[in-house]
Amino acid sequence: MAHLEIEIKSLLGSQEKADDLLAKMQTLDSELAQTSINSQLNHYFEGGSLLAVQATTAHLFTPEQAVKLAVIVERATEFSLRTRKRDAEVLLVVKASVDAGSAANTVSRLEFEEPVALTLEALDQLLLEAGFTYQAKWSRTRQEYAYKGITVCFDKNAGYGYLAEFEKVVPDGTSVEDTRAELELLMAELAVEELDQDRLARMFNHYNQNWAEYYGTEDIFVIQ
Repeated sequence: MAHLEIEIKSLLGSQEKADDLLAKMQTLDSELAQTSINSQLNHYFEGGSLLAVQATTAHLFTPEQAVKLAVIVERATEFSLRTRKRDAEVLLVVKASVDAGSAANTVSRLEFEEPVALTLEALDQLLLEAGFTYQAKWSRTRQEYAYKGITVCFDKNAGYGYLAEFEKVVPDGTSVEDTRAELELLMAELAVEELDQDRLARMFNHYNQNWAEYYGTEDIFVIQ
């Protein structure tokens, strides 16, 4: 079954603001738990088709995984394709938008994120041979927390600085509006604001045009 990723981003910028947010979460949820901490490389691609992705990577996945990808291929009108190295694990990631906004940055998306038995370089090469080109390469460290029934990710991104993502993954068909309202309520309790989609798009475009200056560094920029 396909799943929807409902996610709202909040730009924190500095480590101090990230620490303050984590302290509020600890105060409001006695069961707050860190579930993961990892380093990531994310390579974004553009220019090809999902049918090409499906054909090129079919041998990498189980029948169940292949069905999940097929659902996205059938339904997607816009998609974001990336490869990810999460610590030692390599994954293929496809996200397809289901509301207004881009597939790379929007609130609700169909999501395919599955590990592969390849190196990051080998997986990249498959996609390049399938007709894609690099859009940008991103690096970040991520800490994930279980907070009041949702996932909160603290990302330290090259270029962006600290970003918090409030996320819930739900079965396809679940009310996007209800889930978004749940996330917004929790964010309001923590006094954090959603990063405006237009501003996020400007940040994303700036990074994509200048990614070689930021990838693998701790340098950041500010785009209003």
